[in-house]
Amino acid sequence: MRRPHLAVLAAVALGTALSAVPAQAADRAPSLGPDHCTATACHFDVPPGTYDVKVLLGGDAASSTAVGGETRRALLPETAVPAGERVARSFTVDVRDPEGEPTGAAGTPGLDLTLHGTAPALADIRVTPARHARQIFLIGDSTVCDQDAAPYAGWGQQLPRYLRKGLSVANHADSGESTVSYLRDPRLFGTVQPLIRPGDLVLIQLAHNDKTTDGPAYRANLETLVAGVREKGGEPVLVTPVVRRWFNADGTLNNGTALLVNGLGVDHPAVVREVAAAEGVPLIDLTAKTKALVESLGVEASKALYLYDEKRDNTHTSVHGATVYAGLVRDELVAQALVPDGLTREE
Repeated sequence: MRRPHLAVLAAVALGTALSAVPAQAADRAPSLGPDHCTATACHFDVPPGTYDVKVLLGGDAASSTAVGGETRRALLPETAVPAGERVARSFTVDVRDPEGEPTGAAGTPGLDLTLHGTAPALADIRVTPARHARQIFLIGDSTVCDQDAAPYAGWGQQLPRYLRKGLSVANHADSGESTVSYLRDPRLFGTVQPLIRPGDLVLIQLAHNDKTTDGPAYRANLETLVAGVREKGGEPVLVTPVVRRWFNADGTLNNGTALLVNGLGVDHPAVVREVAAAEGVPLIDLTAKTKALVESLGVEASKALYLYDEKRDNTHTSVHGATVYAGLVRDELVAQALVPDGLTREE
């Protein structure tokens, strides 16, 4: 797994009681202790799997700490703690190989966590195998995936920050993939499907790269993905694609470029909605939600959601945009009772 590139951070108070519990059987790896954490990061030699992480935040001075990990995933939002106090937080994390995009580099083994924020302070940490976690698998493209380099970010990369212990995001989205390629490449659906357990959620957002996929093929591919998830006892959730930031003169996004209508005239969001209705599959209409948000912000303010200023890119989101869009997904998961409200965070 790739070691994170650490920026210059504020001083971190690393408590003398810092400890870590092995996240695997003792005969599989050496005992993990305080020497596995530095002031800005922790590394645990654990095999692929799902792990619960409990952190104790705070120090002698007032602090504010966020936790990230693996390929730039946001695992815990920034948490302020008054001077001399301690606050416990927990989350569940997916450790896999490769740790980021499925067709990307394998990286190095283990669980890597980063400590950041305006004044990070970690007093204690404990990592244990997750015994009752429910997985949320993500199938998607570059607008969803764990992007390995700034300034890019996918909404799936930010979704973990909104979830508490007991829910883990397994982000198998991959840049450049269409419904055609995701089914064809064994590193993609061929790898995801065997991992699905009864009760797991599988969110499917594929459209941006189906530029040459005709309507019947696009529909059939979505149906194949839905059937494949159900075959393993998982619960598929169809997600319409995030809009491109492509304004009309009147300030609306009512055009094929923004709303993902391909060159063959296939209206991807419309087909997704139709398949969801026909198959009785929950639908997160992220096209409608992101369209409303981008239009409400207008031409200038909406630039911050995308990489317009950095890359003149109106398709891929910034960390801020990915975080906002992940929040929309979280809201729908709760509103549709797909996950319990008690297992999510507001921030």
